[in-house]
Formats: sequence, C-alpha cells, structure tokens
Amino acid sequence: MIVVIPAYEPDQKLIKLIDEIRKETAYSVVVVDDGSSPKAQPVFDALEGKATVIHHDGNKGKGAAIKTALAYIQEHMPGGEGVVTADADGQHLVKDIIRVCEDWKEHPETLVLGSRRFTGKVPFKSRAGNAITRFVFHISTGVRVFDTQTGLRAFSVKRIPMMLEMRGDRYEYEINVLLYSTRHRVPIREVTIDTVYIEDNASSHFHAVRDAWRIYKMILLFVASSLASFLIDIFAFKLLRLLFPAWGQLAAEVIARVISSVCNYLINKKLVFEGKGASSIVRYYILAVGILLADYGILAVLSRIMPEFLAKIIAGAVLYPVSFYFQRRFVFPAEEAKIEG
Repeated sequence: MIVVIPAYEPDQKLIKLIDEIRKETAYSVVVVDDGSSPKAQPVFDALEGKATVIHHDGNKGKGAAIKTALAYIQEHMPGGEGVVTADADGQHLVKDIIRVCEDWKEHPETLVLGSRRFTGKVPFKSRAGNAITRFVFHISTGVRVFDTQTGLRAFSVKRIPMMLEMRGDRYEYEINVLLYSTRHRVPIREVTIDTVYIEDNASSHFHAVRDAWRIYKMILLFVASSLASFLIDIFAFKLLRLLFPAWGQLAAEVIARVISSVCNYLINKKLVFEGKGASSIVRYYILAVGILLADYGILAVLSRIMPEFLAKIIAGAVLYPVSFYFQRRFVFPAEEAKIEG
C-alpha cells in the first residue's frame, strides 16, 4: 500500500503519524507540501528518509495535492497495488488506516471509506455539516454514505487515471470522487473508524463558507436542472391557459411539458448526467410520456378541490423525485467503471 498525505502548514503530528506508519506497517508514504510557509519546513525536513516529499510552489488545495501525489505514484511507483489517502492533522489513527487498507485488500474493486460515526465530543459545525451533506448526497444520488467528508479512503492504483480526471482542486474534490463513483457504479464500502478531533479541530484549513459552497454547489447541480424545468413547466402551463383558454387543460399540459422537457433533456445530457448515445432521448421521452399522463391524472383530480395552479404545483412536486430517479437510473445510465488488468 502507498499512503498519500496532503499537508498544509503541518506540525509535529505529521511526523508522529509517519513514524507510527513506518513502525506498524511496510507501507510507502508520499507527502505533498501544499505550499506551506517556511515555518513548516522543519517538519518536512524531518521526514527525509521516511517518506517521499513533493513540494508545491504555492497553496493549490487538497484536491490538487492528492492529484500531484497520484501522478507521482503513476510515474514512479508502478509496483504499487493500492493507495490510501489520509489527513496530516492526526485525525486518522494508524490502526484505522490499517483497517481500511485491509478491507480494501479483501474488496479491491471498491472505494473503501474510513467512516466516522461522530460520537463523543465533536465540534457542532463538523457534526451538522456532515449531516447536511449526507442528506443532500443521498437525495441527489440515491446512495447512502454516512461520512461523505472523510479523507481516509483506499482504492486500487488502477483507479488513478479516474482520480486524476476528477474536477476540483480543493475540498470539493473529495465529494466529486463520491459523485463520480455513484454515477459510474464504483462500489463504495465504509469501515467504521474512531472520530478524533484535536483542540476542537483547530488545525483544519477548511473554510466554512467558501469550501462548503464548493461542495454543495457540485451536489446541487444534480437537482438544479430538474428544478428549473419544473418551474418552466408550471409557468408555461399557466401562460398557455391565460393566452389560449379554449385549448383546454390537456393541450396546455402537453405543450408546456414539451417545452420544459426539451430544456431538461439538453441540460441533463450535457451537464448533469453526462449521458452518451442518441438512444437516451428515446428513453427520456418514454419516461416523459409516463410522467405527463400521471401529471395530468393528478391535476384532473386535484383541480376539482383547489385552484388549478396550486394543483399543478403539487402534482409537479410529487412527480419530481420520481422523474429524477428514473432519469438517473434508466435514461442516462452511466457505464460501470471497470478496472483494467
């Protein structure tokens, strides 16, 4: 196994971690100095002979540091079989790094996460932030991952090309890896590890607003397209009913759905689901017809007991998650990411 540790302004905890790794395992270690200040250089100097240290000229972000290490492994360490990423601040115990690696060795086709359960004394922002991300991730992908923000992850070196192609250079990189894995059916496993926060997580370089926005922006891309088409559908329907009252409810419903579905299909294919192949449009409109009939049926029932516009909103809200689920699973299915060799 090869341990990858991105490090920005590390202290003695990094030296202790690597000393323990060397004592307890035969793992190789690659550390990336992500543009730390001169005051941190004695820490990196102390790693000479214990780890391979690569330096960035400036701070490029955690994702960029991981990519630098993976590119180095790909070029200079061809004999490795597995990679495990860990944080430099002492939050990942060596026994947990070993447990994650051993689990990966038993399931080498998977992405194995060291999953914290956030028990004991955990900073509120960490507990709440992970709970929110966990919920949004599940709603967006249909996959349950308890600890979406863990930096302790093990995977095959044969997945390095995939990891290098991943978008994001900072904290959003890690959530992008999970999003990509769910889209391309890379199996994800979780191994429970200790939850360790030192001095209320004071050493973390996570920027609460800036980096959280990067993470949630990538997740919410999955739902933004469908929400936009949902609104287009509602207002197109209302406008058509006002301009052409003689057309009737069904005609307005069909035309509004055609307008919104074209917008939705193009956005989803290009930006959200990255679907390949012309056949996806056939599947899309088969689904669209089914949703349209269900929408019209719900609308016909509800409009008898409430204003038509309100009935339209309720029908759309009910059918939105159904449409999203079937688009993700059947209209734009990603091919399973395969490991060559």
